[in-house]
Amino acid sequence: MAENTNSSKSLTIRAGQGTLSFLVKAVDGTFSFIPYEVKSEMSLAANLREAFKILPELTDGVENTTLMVSTPIVLLPQEEFDTIDEDLDIEAVYSSVMTGHKGEEKIVKQMSTLNAMGIFTINSDLHMVVTDNCPNVEVCNVMYPIWKHLYNRYYQSGQHRKLFAYFHDKTVDVCQFERGRVRFANSFDATHAHDALYYILFVWKQLGMNQEEDDLFVIGDMPHEKWLRGRLQSYVTRLYDINPSADLNRSPLAEVNGMPFDMMIG
Repeated sequence: MAENTNSSKSLTIRAGQGTLSFLVKAVDGTFSFIPYEVKSEMSLAANLREAFKILPELTDGVENTTLMVSTPIVLLPQEEFDTIDEDLDIEAVYSSVMTGHKGEEKIVKQMSTLNAMGIFTINSDLHMVVTDNCPNVEVCNVMYPIWKHLYNRYYQSGQHRKLFAYFHDKTVDVCQFERGRVRFANSFDATHAHDALYYILFVWKQLGMNQEEDDLFVIGDMPHEKWLRGRLQSYVTRLYDINPSADLNRSPLAEVNGMPFDMMIG
């Protein structure tokens, strides 16, 4: 992309599972996508601190910053969250569902579109590096824009029940909506295609989906894509690939090689 000369910019930082990437956008629509080569011997926070030192475009003219993290989410219905005592121990609520995240900062965010509250984690050192270098920082989970987009774009159209599988960061997030809210949402390891196939079909069966009549939508970085798609097609008649370019009306962001879908719509 040509260098952006507009002085007012926004920055999106995506912190995945051992990955970093940046999207700098100007108000005139120009942008620059910067995948960053992470040094495995350093923490993600240390890599990000170094990136700020060597990439001036991450700070020059940036007025607003979004930090997107790929971490597990605990969802609560909005009305249930509203009735809980103000002194609710968020740490205890999260730890009762998700293990292995003690010591990480817990973020609570509202998803008004889906009448839900989400609790997710962020590494405190990573968060501090961003706030030390960027103005007006907002923290977001990578699944927030995905759920909102799938709900608005696909769930509210058509008569068939739908299951969605989003592949990213060597995981697959499987979700379903019902009656204006999230009915099911869970994240599974997708390092291997056989595991991903098992988890998706397990959820399909668990939710009582119909092999001939219901829809399965898949998108993202699928492991052994051709094999996995073929196996899914043999079990689910109505299988649909979400093509980012067509889905986003040929948005320039959708044409960038290697950009995660959540960054395109976030």
